[in-house]
Amino acid sequence: MALREKTDLGVKAAASASPADEFAPARAGAKRMGTHKIVVVMPAYNAAKTLRITYRDIPHQHVDGIILVDDGSTDETLAIARELNLSVFVHARNFGYGANQKTCYTEALKEGADIIVMLHPDYQYDPTLLPEIVRPIEAGEADMVLGSRFLMGSVMKQGMPWWKYVSNRFLTKVENLILGWNLSEYHTGYRAYSRQALEELPFLLNSDKFVFDQEILVQAAERGFRVREVPVPTKYFPEASSASFVASSIYGLSILLLLGRFLLHRSGLVKQKQFESFRARYRRLE
Repeated sequence: MALREKTDLGVKAAASASPADEFAPARAGAKRMGTHKIVVVMPAYNAAKTLRITYRDIPHQHVDGIILVDDGSTDETLAIARELNLSVFVHARNFGYGANQKTCYTEALKEGADIIVMLHPDYQYDPTLLPEIVRPIEAGEADMVLGSRFLMGSVMKQGMPWWKYVSNRFLTKVENLILGWNLSEYHTGYRAYSRQALEELPFLLNSDKFVFDQEILVQAAERGFRVREVPVPTKYFPEASSASFVASSIYGLSILLLLGRFLLHRSGLVKQKQFESFRARYRRLE
């Protein structure tokens, strides 16, 4: 069931970066008072134009650490990340969006994170909503939280292309039917995971490509994890990353193939370890 919370949201324009003193490096390591360690992970690829403003709008008082993983950027992303004093990991080459997330979550777990928030550094999603994103996990009501654009009214008025809207609605309906959920959106880049969820889901077996986002949700459905949604606005502008029509079509087909494989697994016809938890394979003999 979607978590529908009303939030006073003012969608900010993707303006130029603020003066350097607004990005004091000390803020990246600022500690917050709380019982959960929250780490933000940012999968980055050529994010130089928006990284500063994304970092600026993160509510740092709610965050214990920020990790940026660079997937072979050719712009100034790494220089800016150093300037902001982020914890940075660099891929040897461009491996893909899914591969980037694998590194993000692996390193966040190593840092002892209790809650991991994935935030794209392209400023398409509102960083100020981070407290709303993590609240259901902090309250023990969810294992995963998705920021949904479709709980904010008309996404086409926010700038979503019509062909993306149509494919998103179709794929969401199919996924709800097969996974037994009732989500408004599966294709969001603003997510939060509990530590337990990432420890139990075999996400390292997932694709290095964009379909990773859907694979981890299928794994969560198979494990019976609790998923909640929080309404978030989105911004479409030239500097924000956006897949082409061809890339989006390939992505959509890969999701349908994924769901087909999952149905075969669930029916018992073709078991696949990608949908089995490593922890479920064994137990301690008492």
